[in-house]
Amino acid sequence: MLSRLPSDVWHYVRDAPGTYLWLVALLVTSRWMATMPAERSARVLAANSTNLARLRRAPLLVLVTSAFFTAGTSWLFYLVTYSVFHAPAEHWLGTWRWLAVIALAHVGATLISQGSVWYRIRKGELPASEREASDYGVSYAQAGAAAVLAWRIPLPWRIAYLVVLIAFYLYGLAKDRRDFTALGHVCAVAIGLCCFWLAP
Repeated sequence: MLSRLPSDVWHYVRDAPGTYLWLVALLVTSRWMATMPAERSARVLAANSTNLARLRRAPLLVLVTSAFFTAGTSWLFYLVTYSVFHAPAEHWLGTWRWLAVIALAHVGATLISQGSVWYRIRKGELPASEREASDYGVSYAQAGAAAVLAWRIPLPWRIAYLVVLIAFYLYGLAKDRRDFTALGHVCAVAIGLCCFWLAP
């Protein structure tokens, strides 16, 4: 059985090319950022953030590039979570439908969460400086992939999976309602769940 492990791992990776190519890109960017002085890396992250300021100047660019930077978590964490959530979703949906789900989750959650920032600045609940708050990373796409994967899990395990998934992200929102990323995560889960129609 152990003799088949390398072959099984290769087939698992080969059948989820989008997931693992993305992981390679994250590894490259994280290593690249690690070589920079702190001031320069902060400028790079600011230029690739999907905050209100950058969305106004270069919306399409930052919606793409923001998904290739990690938010301080080790690359090993992403290797594990991508293998647990993204790869099974890509195996099941196929690369193009998986890509559609994560794009919808990433873009939709970003626009909704930043829309809430804009609204709260207008109401005076947040300072105007929040227009330039850092907002980058892959967590919205991860939440969307984890959510759509629920439709692959048979009942009754699907119910337990959904309870844990939704409770995890709702806890983050309840803990800090001022955190726009917590709202984005909840929205990404909702978008992922709404993508059941993409299932084969």
